Amino acid sequence: MRLKNRVSIITGAANGIGLATAHKFAREGAITVLCDLKGDRLDEAVERVSAEGGTALGLALDVTDRSQIDGVVGTVMERYGRVDVLINNAGITRDARLVNMTEAQFDDVMDVNLKAVFHCSQAVVPHMLKQGSGAIVNASSVVGLYGNFGQTNYAASKFGVIGFTKTWARELGPKGIRVNAVSPGFIATQILATIPDDVLKGLEQRSWMRRLGTPDEMANVYAFLASDEASYVNGVTIEASGGISL
Repeated sequence: MRLKNRVSIITGAANGIGLATAHKFAREGAITVLCDLKGDRLDEAVERVSAEGGTALGLALDVTDRSQIDGVVGTVMERYGRVDVLINNAGITRDARLVNMTEAQFDDVMDVNLKAVFHCSQAVVPHMLKQGSGAIVNASSVVGLYGNFGQTNYAASKFGVIGFTKTWARELGPKGIRVNAVSPGFIATQILATIPDDVLKGLEQRSWMRRLGTPDEMANVYAFLASDEASYVNGVTIEASGGISL
C-alpha cells in the first residue's frame, strides 16, 4: 500500500475525480478525509469509501470560506495529529466569451479554482513544516496550459495554479514538502454533462487516444504524486490528456 496511514485531505471529493481519488487513496491504505459542500453526496461518498474497507472521514467544506478551511484542518489535526497529503481538487466552470462574461462569473471561478488553493495550502503547510514532510497536489487543466474558447476565467485560474505549484516547490521543497500539479484533459465527469454529443465526439478526437479520460485515470496520477514513488518529483505539472497537446 503506497499511502498506508497517510492522512490525506481531498477537496471536491463528493463526485468525479475527487471521489475516484478518495477510493484510490483508501485502497492504497490512506486515512482519507473527504471534503465537499455539505449534502447527501458527501455522506454517500464517505459510505462508499468506507464500504471498501478504507478509513474515511467526511467534513463539509466551502473552499471559498477560510474560516471553514481552518476548521477542517483543525479537526483533522485533533483527530489524527498530522496532515500528510493535500489534494486541491475542487473546481467549477462558469463559461462565457470575454465580451459576455460577468464579473460574478469571473470571481466565482477564481475564488474556487485559485484562491481556495492558496487558502487550503496555507492552512496545512505549517503542520507539514513541523512534520518535515508532506505532499500537495494541485488540480490544473490542459486549459491552463493552452487556453480555451469561452473560458477566460477558468484558463486564468488554472494558469495560476501552475504558478503556485512552481513557486511553492521552490519555497517548500527544502523543507521536505513536495508540490506538484496535474493537468487533466477532457475527463468523463459531470462537468461535461451539459455538452452536446457532437461536441463531446469532437473532444474525443482531439486526444490521440480517441476517447475521454476517466476519473480513475486521474486518481492514479494523484496517487503517484502523493506517494514516495514520486519522492524526487517536485514542481512539475503532469499533463494527463491522452496526448491532446501533440
